[in-house]
Order: sequence, then C-alpha cells, then structure tokens
Amino acid sequence: MKNQKPVIIAIIILLIVIVVASSAFIVQETEQVIITQFGKPVGKPIVTPGIHFKLPFIQQANFFDKRFLAWDGDPNQIPTKDKRFIWVDTYARWRIKDPLLFFQRVQNERRAQSRLDDILDGETRNAIAKNLLVEIVRSTNREYQSSEALAVGEVPGSLAKIKVGREKITRSIIEAAAPRTLELGIELLDLRLKRINYVEEVQKKIFERMITERKRIADKFRSEGQGEASKILGNKERELKKIQSEAYRTAQEIIGKADAKATAIYAAAYNQSKESREFYSFIKTMETYLTTMSEKDWLILSTKGDFFKYLQKRSGK
Repeated sequence: MKNQKPVIIAIIILLIVIVVASSAFIVQETEQVIITQFGKPVGKPIVTPGIHFKLPFIQQANFFDKRFLAWDGDPNQIPTKDKRFIWVDTYARWRIKDPLLFFQRVQNERRAQSRLDDILDGETRNAIAKNLLVEIVRSTNREYQSSEALAVGEVPGSLAKIKVGREKITRSIIEAAAPRTLELGIELLDLRLKRINYVEEVQKKIFERMITERKRIADKFRSEGQGEASKILGNKERELKKIQSEAYRTAQEIIGKADAKATAIYAAAYNQSKESREFYSFIKTMETYLTTMSEKDWLILSTKGDFFKYLQKRSGK
C-alpha cells in the first residue's frame, strides 16, 4: 500500500490538472465568448478579457472576433434604370454586435459571410436598378474640364445634373441592409462601391468613341501646327526678301558712291597737264588691248584709227 500511495497521488494531481485545464480558458482583448452546454448557449456572452472558467467536459467555449471584419462581394452584372448593363463590385465592413444572437442565427463567420452575400448583393442590385448610370458614377454636380480642354483653352464640359449621387446610393444600401443584418447579431458599419465598369459589348463602343475623340483632338492640334508652320515660313520668306532688298539697295548705293568717286578721280587726272593726260590715255588704251584681244584674235582695221595710234607710233610709222 505504501508503494501505491505516490501513484494514487500522482493520478489525482493529473486529474485535477486535466479538470482545471478543461475548465479554464483565456479571453483576449479582441475576442468574445459564448458558453454552450450540449450545444445550447448558457449564460451571458463573455466580453471582458482575462481568465474565465466553465464546467469541464460539459460546457464548451465558442470564440468570436470583436474587431471590424471585411466583406468583399463578387462582381455582379446589374442593369441601371436607363438600361445600361454594368459590372458592380462592392465591399463592406461589419462586426459582431450581439455574439449570442450571432451564434444562434449563423454560428460562425463563414455562414455570416454567406448571409451577407445574400443581403448586400440583393440590396445593391435593388439600389442600382432604381437609379440612372450618371447617379451611380457621380457624387456631386461639379463641372469637369479635361486636360485637352485646358491645353487649348476651351470652356469646361457639361454633364447631366444628378439628384442623388453615388454617396447617397451607398448610404441607402446600408440603411436598407442594416436592419436585416441586426437580426443576425451583425452591425453593418460601411459599404462602398469598389468598382463600376461597363460590360464588354458596351466597353468596345466606348473605346471606339474615345479613339475617335482623341483622333479629332489630334487632327485639331495637327492642323493648328501646320497653320503655325505656314505662318512661320511666310514670315521667314518676307524677312528674307526684306533683307535681300535692303542688301541690294545698300550694294547699289556703295557701287554708286564708288563710281562717283572713280569718275571724280578720272576727271581730276584728266584735268591735269597734257603729259599726264597723254599718259593716262596710254594706260587706259593698253588695258583695252589686254581686255579686247588675245593671241588667237584677228582684227582688220585701219591703222589711222584712234585704236591703233599708239601701235602706229611704236612702229615709227
């Protein structure tokens, strides 16, 4: 018996540890707990962090997150009020407000996400179908001005005026879906339209229209550039002709002044003594011989003419 006593004590201690371990649990700051007994909730939700206890083996602690949780919907093809088919992608934020009701209705987050799919997708579809496309796209009636309009100095473009707007549409979806989510113990915090896009058939038409518009703007810039180029070339030709005419006038003035000065020099030289005049006449006649005749030229003239008088004197005749 003495040898069995330590074994019995060890078994008792082990059982106590097992019982304590199965009855104690720790609740973190980000968690809340529902205690169930044979699958049914008992007591109030535990929302305070710390060490808590439950009946071992009989009761079970079900943990739920206290933080904000994300819901990301699948893109849906929805027609607008003006029969425009668009893809709408939404996302939302929610939290477990009543863990007991949440456990009774959906039990876990996976089922909660499935129920949110039904509720939020349905309310989004209803809201989109009740409004025009421009109401879903725009939030204000602010006038827009494209970069092309800013470049060419055009007036801002005009869009259809909205009465509701994207922001109010998302608020209406939240207001319609919030009572339904509260029935599940879920508080819907926010919902946004993450992306709106046309269906493929409409996208092609819009892209073609955008390409046509860009080509029109490019042609406009090109024609304006050609006009400016022609203007610059015209100015260049005009300036070139002006410079050439002024240069020609200046050259003629210089030539005229030079001729006048040469004539004055010739006249001054001619009005000097007889010997000077004879020498000047001789020099000019020699220059004339060099410029008018070559070794291959033949001239038949009278030697009594003035053209050959110096040759006649030189020959002694």
